[in-house]
Amino acid sequence: MIATPLFYLLSLALLAGMLGALEKVSRYRVFTFLPAVVLIYAAAMLLAQLGLWQENETIHASYKSVKTVLLPAMLFVMLLQIDLKAFAGLGRSLIIAYVASVLSLSFAFVALFWLFSLDNDAAGVFATLAGSWTGGTANMLAVAGALGVREELMGYALIVDSIDYTVWVMTLLFLVAFAPAFNRWTNAPLRFKSVDTEQESKKIKPWPLVLLFAFSLLIAYLGNMLASFPIGLSQTTWSVLFATLFGVIASRTPLRDIAGSPLLAGAMLMFLIALIGSQAHLRGFEAVPLYLGIGLLILLLHAAIMVIAAKLFKLDLFSIGVASLANIGGVASAPILAAAYHRSLIGIAVLMAIMGYLIGTFAGLAIGYILQGIAG
Repeated sequence: MIATPLFYLLSLALLAGMLGALEKVSRYRVFTFLPAVVLIYAAAMLLAQLGLWQENETIHASYKSVKTVLLPAMLFVMLLQIDLKAFAGLGRSLIIAYVASVLSLSFAFVALFWLFSLDNDAAGVFATLAGSWTGGTANMLAVAGALGVREELMGYALIVDSIDYTVWVMTLLFLVAFAPAFNRWTNAPLRFKSVDTEQESKKIKPWPLVLLFAFSLLIAYLGNMLASFPIGLSQTTWSVLFATLFGVIASRTPLRDIAGSPLLAGAMLMFLIALIGSQAHLRGFEAVPLYLGIGLLILLLHAAIMVIAAKLFKLDLFSIGVASLANIGGVASAPILAAAYHRSLIGIAVLMAIMGYLIGTFAGLAIGYILQGIAG
């Protein structure tokens, strides 16, 4: 049994690193349906139930202090890839499709939650899921931290996210063949231009990444220090918002051009997932079928609203499909759908998905506060 903070953090780093590496080098089909972040969380939670880590004050204190700093630091590094100017240049139909996707998902979460009269625990689960489905896993963690969602509830959100997301990806890929008929029905004009999101290949050097990591920790420290003043929201909420603001500002500076920054953000994300999973306590997942069903209903309502928006604004199937998957699936899957239409459209999907890094936190928090209000 591990009883010291040093070996506790070391074991989590090894767990995240090994499963992350296994996803990259192996050909196991399990990673198609269960991304490494889900398996990292599940493995950490299982090891916690088996008693690998002693439940003592020093380990809990190290968990709290590392999470408090690493979460806003990760958000800051991840947001360096935001390009607001390029997103604005996508054109009217694509921007309308993206906004419609965010709004329809937000409405679907609130409507289904209200319809099923769910409780406060469910509010935490679906607020966390909303952060993922309007942004990504990083936004999921940010929303969960800001709203004080218990670690074990993250398990529900991750299960629903991975299973319902897989169903949605397969559905959107299946519908590609029906694009011509759909576009005739909506009278959508097809006028896309390719978007180049490929950065110039640069050799990754360790010292700029170390400096970037140090700067991200400084941003996290400043955010937590400023957030310590009691001004309405929780300290974690303010630190997340400050990190988001600083990340968007820094995306307009040379920090954006540091080679390897997405890899650094990804490593921080995997370690955070392992950290949170290590503090989750398995109390039964009997509510999983209900949550999975509600998740699918959210996607169906979202799809219906997107079809209506396509008819009203003369949007094509590619626009609403890739906007939807950019929110729900993120950078990992939106380009796959875009490539199914044409490889020149991959850049559009990447831009939309990266935009979720910014939108997801705010949308998830807004949805979360509404759900908590409904739950009472």
